[in-house]
Amino acid sequence: MSIGIKTTGVHHVALRVSNLSRAKRFYTETLGFPVIAEMPDLVLFLAGGTAFGLRAPSDQTPAGDSFSPHRVGIDHIALACSEETELERVADALAKAGIENTGAKMDETLGKRYVAFKDPDRIAWEFYMA
Repeated sequence: MSIGIKTTGVHHVALRVSNLSRAKRFYTETLGFPVIAEMPDLVLFLAGGTAFGLRAPSDQTPAGDSFSPHRVGIDHIALACSEETELERVADALAKAGIENTGAKMDETLGKRYVAFKDPDRIAWEFYMA
């Protein structure tokens, strides 16, 4: 029997990072997302209407660990984009900031354009035409 969860969407996403201050700079200063709360081991920011938490490494975080989309867990996170000009602007801005990215390209499976990029821990993100 199906549980049939009724939801309005994602409430928040939490990311474990290897260096909290570096991750905070990337998401808030480089990408420009606003900080909504900050504690010693946690920074919360908004991407559109979704809250994201950046969590400092824990005692169980392996030294030198980095993200891999091939392990069990998150493959990537995609933010919605509604304007082609904004997609192009973000692709150009990522390149100018020296952030590894694909440039604006076509997802042949869904027929939508996007730009994929990685954060300092190599967590994969997409800015994807909705």
